[in-house]
Amino acid sequence: MRKPAYSDACCPGAVDNPALINALMDGPKSGVRLAAEFGVSRAAVWKRIEHLRECGLPIDTDTQRGYRLARPTPLLAKSAILAAMDAASRYCLQSLQVDFETDSTQLRAMKEPAPEQGIAVWLAEMQTAGQGRRGKRWCSPPLANIHCSINRRFNVPVAAMSGFSLACAVIIVQSLQQQGIAGLTLKWPNDLWLQGRKCGGLLIQLRGEADGPCDVTLGFGINVHLSRQAGVGIDQDWAALAEYSQIALDRNHLLAGLLSALLRGFELFESDGLPAFIDAWRALDALQGRAVQVEEAGRVRIGRACGIGDDGALLFEDAKGGHRLHSGEVSVRVSDG
Repeated sequence: MRKPAYSDACCPGAVDNPALINALMDGPKSGVRLAAEFGVSRAAVWKRIEHLRECGLPIDTDTQRGYRLARPTPLLAKSAILAAMDAASRYCLQSLQVDFETDSTQLRAMKEPAPEQGIAVWLAEMQTAGQGRRGKRWCSPPLANIHCSINRRFNVPVAAMSGFSLACAVIIVQSLQQQGIAGLTLKWPNDLWLQGRKCGGLLIQLRGEADGPCDVTLGFGINVHLSRQAGVGIDQDWAALAEYSQIALDRNHLLAGLLSALLRGFELFESDGLPAFIDAWRALDALQGRAVQVEEAGRVRIGRACGIGDDGALLFEDAKGGHRLHSGEVSVRVSDG
């Protein structure tokens, strides 16, 4: 059985997490005031506050004024996303599910068939089992990031989807650039970098017969307001969009732009494939000409990244010559500092 949108199964009580967060959105409130507002005890309010802190949401305590969100920013909201999308994109959006907490938007999407037309979208404030590439978990505190999965049916053979993740990465970066985010590049095969540090990633899963059609689940995560405290356990250097933005970032508006851009980009990929995106990828390539360490099947090689081929393969050169690497289980790290 599906959870309802903004469910709060992990914390029983008369007030759920989104309601409490919204109550703090306008400024500090005391435990007494919150208890009266929701008809619960001050102890119940304190327990809920502590739970949200444990989930990674920064909440300050002011002895004079009460509890305060360290970084107020709107919750993900279906109505706000739809209002910010253009009419043509809204028409192609077959469903949009927004949960406060779920195990993984990717797992949710993979359980459902792709719609015959348009796209189906799953979003969540928090994920308890968020999926990253190579089985890694994605850091998922409330109000911090974008966690999104999309189902779409492509009327092409599975083989024609080669390079799809690279195309999607280009679409996402270009949309963020158009929304005022500068300093973005791409690290092969599907990481988003901001000022040389990872700020997002993509995960693609395909289902279909060899001759088509092909159902695709695209999952992507983007750090937007992730705090240094919440991201302390991340095992690589990372960045969040808000760290380098001169404008206030509303994830609902960012998502509206991203979904609209992806809808258009999906159509272009279905008709023209990776060649329509290859020049843009190369212009954004963060690894071109850099010394890298490649790990594949437990084997580590040191060499230099030489761009990508027309099929999206990483062109890699070491002491033994040139190689073409396809994503699969290949891990690439910069080794030139």
